[in-house]
Amino acid sequence: MKDLSGFTLLPGRLDRTAQEALMGEVLTAARAAPFHRQVTPGGKPMSVEMTGLGPLSWITDAGGYRYEPTHPLTGEPWPSMPAILRDLWVELADVAVPADACLVNLYREGARMGLHRDEDEADFRFPVLSVSLGDTAIFRIGGLKRTDPTRSVRLASGDVCLLAGQARLAFHGVDRIVSGSSRLVPGGGRINLTLRRARPA
Repeated sequence: MKDLSGFTLLPGRLDRTAQEALMGEVLTAARAAPFHRQVTPGGKPMSVEMTGLGPLSWITDAGGYRYEPTHPLTGEPWPSMPAILRDLWVELADVAVPADACLVNLYREGARMGLHRDEDEADFRFPVLSVSLGDTAIFRIGGLKRTDPTRSVRLASGDVCLLAGQARLAFHGVDRIVSGSSRLVPGGGRINLTLRRARPA
């Protein structure tokens, strides 16, 4: 599914074998860079747990929103980005510059993500590429203003979507997770991996 805004959905882009392989790599990475619950600059804990892959990952704390090269709890560099993700970026992002950050969000039952825009990156010409693993998410996407109309899209395990063009700065979020819709994630839930280019090219 693709519309003129630049939002593209590729249902089932990763088959079960690819999903299991990627899940295994994420779990291995999380042993070195554990999932943790970050806090907004206003002091509110996020409902998702996060980690990262690649040279950089996104951080929120009392100091604000930013990208950092090390895990905030361990002080160690983030684990490498799996080849399957780098290959997806090359295939789908339609840019010659590699992604340098992959945010990994873990949604357990009851977790959500309010409407927001990804705008902490240096250059919005580069898209955001999202990969879903595990439970289905009810994803909401709107326009360039928070008050613009929105629509809901179901993102199932193995789905890949791209926010490019006008959609690159569209408000979006996750209303809820359909608990028990997949058995891929140990302990239940959904893992969302989002690739982006954080630094200037």
